[in-house]
Amino acid sequence: MNSFLDFLSNISWWGWVLISLAIVAIRDVFFQKKHTISHNYPILGHLRYLMESIGPEMRQYFVANNREELPFNRIERSWIYASAKKENNYEGFGTDRDIYQHQHIFINNAMMPYNPPENHPNKADKTFLPCAKVMGEFHKRRKPFRPASVINVSAMSFGSLSAKAIESLNKGVKIAGAYHNTGEGGLSPHHSHGGDVIFHFGTGYFGVRDEHGGFSMDKMIKLVESNPFIRAIEVKLSQGAKPGKGGVLPGAKITKEISEIRGVPVGKDVLSPPNHKAFTNIPEMVDFIEKIAEATGLPVGIKAAIGKLEQWEELADIMITTGKGPDFITVDGGEGGTGAAPPSFADHVSLPWVYGFSDLYKLFKNKGLSERLVFIGSGKLGFPAKAAMAFAMGADCINVAREAMMSIGCIQAQVCHTNRCPSGVATQNKWLQSGIDPTLKSERLAQYFKTFRKELIEITHASGYEHPCQFTMSDIEMNIDDHSLSNKLHSTFSYEKTTVPFLGMQNLKDCLYLGNHPKSQLKN
Repeated sequence: MNSFLDFLSNISWWGWVLISLAIVAIRDVFFQKKHTISHNYPILGHLRYLMESIGPEMRQYFVANNREELPFNRIERSWIYASAKKENNYEGFGTDRDIYQHQHIFINNAMMPYNPPENHPNKADKTFLPCAKVMGEFHKRRKPFRPASVINVSAMSFGSLSAKAIESLNKGVKIAGAYHNTGEGGLSPHHSHGGDVIFHFGTGYFGVRDEHGGFSMDKMIKLVESNPFIRAIEVKLSQGAKPGKGGVLPGAKITKEISEIRGVPVGKDVLSPPNHKAFTNIPEMVDFIEKIAEATGLPVGIKAAIGKLEQWEELADIMITTGKGPDFITVDGGEGGTGAAPPSFADHVSLPWVYGFSDLYKLFKNKGLSERLVFIGSGKLGFPAKAAMAFAMGADCINVAREAMMSIGCIQAQVCHTNRCPSGVATQNKWLQSGIDPTLKSERLAQYFKTFRKELIEITHASGYEHPCQFTMSDIEMNIDDHSLSNKLHSTFSYEKTTVPFLGMQNLKDCLYLGNHPKSQLKN
């Protein structure tokens, strides 16, 4: 026995390497039948699988050029990171973007830019940029709400994102004076750090769910009364990643905390069906919206990805005849977002934001309804030039998801659906979350929002306007081929945006319904 141990102890390190490789080879050739490559090439096959597994990272950092990656290229990510850290986000020696590329955006600047007077709110705060419309004003809701920021955090739930990520986002929107959409996972303690909140729910009714998995009005009323920072309610009809498809929350992910927040049993799979139980058609949906608004006093809106328009036209007709309906509509782009989805859905189901929004806005405008609604855009709009285009098309606010995630540390690893997010943002793994410092990350989210608003204001002033709500379809051109074939937005999408009533930035600052902007002296 001692001689055998002596023999083992005398084996060199490279000898152990050879023995290990031999064991792997024997296993693959004689015992492993699942993988043909590793069976036929027992050592090289494993090397091939290793290289394949790190291929995306290798391409991201060493192969792809600055403008090549999707969904966000290196230039876009770098701008967000630098903006969030208050670093130099400029670029020198001219743009490296192909400005002749299809769908490139051109913003028509004015000969004489807008020059704010000395007492203008933007003289004191270069990032002050509230929404030009008030949610719930037309329907005379008891608690109208004017978002204090035109850029806000989109629907991302606790469960999908980590506790520390949600906490960072909520603390960040408080600093930036924005709002935080809860996502459909319910209102958690991590959403309760002082930021304005829009409570969002879908077909699972998490947080306002009865014992049968349906909607509970009593729980909704109690939730709103107990949490006065909830400023509006959003009903999710569909999302850009997978419209018309339900989801499963695996039982392994349902901790005691998530169970209490969502109102579901610990350790059991929970199905979110594709359809709502609370309503089955458009008239019932309108009644449902009105009941919630009446019971809570809050503005109520809907979120959806856009495809067929027949039912949207039915909604518009009901709004005309009854004077009832949603206070705001959030249009999600078919580009997908943080929600995990099958490629067949993410790649092909529902329209990209620019097409879906233009179709929907045009429908409501032609029916004379665009003035009574607040339109929120959601779909890779977290960049000032894209936001200017969105405002020119009729958007009143934008929501950002992945851009907000990147501002608090997301590196676009694209493993959100695996619970192995290396930055700790989209995982429930306690160790991976431990790298997030909410105090630091909240400041970065806030700084990204402030930088975004500052640059959007500067673009707006360069175009001769005071607020981006004043952009018209003629102010933005979209490249089709050469400039002789480039079209202004109104020609591309065949409508003119409805003029938004705007009496000046000071009027917005003095609004009684303004959200919790840190510079505001008003209390809601």
